[in-house]
Amino acid sequence: MPSLMTSSNCQEQPPLTLTHSDAQLSGHRPRWDLTIAICTYNGEARLPAVLRCLQACYDHRTADDRPVMSWGVLVVDNNSRDRTAQIIQSFQADPDYPVPLHYCQEPRQGLAFARQRAIETATSEWVAFVDDDNLPQPDWVVAAYQFTQACPQVGAFGGRVLPAFESEPPTYFAQIACFLSVNERLPATSFLYTRAARLLPPGAGLVVRRAAWQACVPPELSLCGRVGDWQLASEDLEALTYIQNGGWEIWHNATMQLRHQLPQSRLTRSYLLNVVRGTGLARHRIRMVRLPAWQRPLFWGLYLLNDVQKALRFYLCHRDRLETDVAAACQWEFLTSSIKSPFFLWRYR
Repeated sequence: MPSLMTSSNCQEQPPLTLTHSDAQLSGHRPRWDLTIAICTYNGEARLPAVLRCLQACYDHRTADDRPVMSWGVLVVDNNSRDRTAQIIQSFQADPDYPVPLHYCQEPRQGLAFARQRAIETATSEWVAFVDDDNLPQPDWVVAAYQFTQACPQVGAFGGRVLPAFESEPPTYFAQIACFLSVNERLPATSFLYTRAARLLPPGAGLVVRRAAWQACVPPELSLCGRVGDWQLASEDLEALTYIQNGGWEIWHNATMQLRHQLPQSRLTRSYLLNVVRGTGLARHRIRMVRLPAWQRPLFWGLYLLNDVQKALRFYLCHRDRLETDVAAACQWEFLTSSIKSPFFLWRYR
């Protein structure tokens, strides 16, 4: 396991072992040290694999085999129309499933609302967001808890997110990986995300200090996630930007690793363009949240001018490839959607 990058606020911790709480989970809020929140919409087919991976996390032991903390899983059902509830009930009723499992519903459609429900329902100091298509490594929970002990000033942190393909990926995947919450190229050493870098971890596998979220993140974000015709992304970046603005540190934890399942349907041209479009249309909001209110009117125009210049240069260089090169088409979609972003968001609100 790679060592943590040491600083005045982060230091090495000895190996730890995690256990679960013996509390019954029907009828009251779970009381754990760490809550693994799975926000799902129609996750019937995907959830069993995630829950089995978390079982492997429970079975994982370090050398000293000492119980150190309690943890469990909270599934937030975001208006599913399939058998998601029945799947959770079957795992809860399984005497061989060792991880405590709690279930709640969030009727407001959107990943941002589901995550907010997880924050409000959990009582733990830390909440880890695992999507219903994420497969954590067996040591993922241990690595997450170790990091919370090593960095007392951290407000949130993410880990490595690797792709899990069902078939051979396209040759251009590396150029569009960031739009699919994949960050496999990040270094094997933990580091602090600085404000100047304008880079933050994706929501897949994100661990947040619940007190930092409650103190800094509005109960309703402007970006609620991909819902219906409004395929806006970056709700995770909006929340993290508020936490960073509040003075909390945000880190990359190189010891945490999970895999993001990417079926062939998510690598088609139409799907990728839709994902990229939603990311570009949300860009203005992320930019404005990063700025003090008095700077926003000035930078609004400067960002727009810069985006137009970038789009023109890109079009002049790559216009002949836009119909045949998916990576070029995605980049063009991102640039043009960024130009539309402030006007689209005004209409969206």
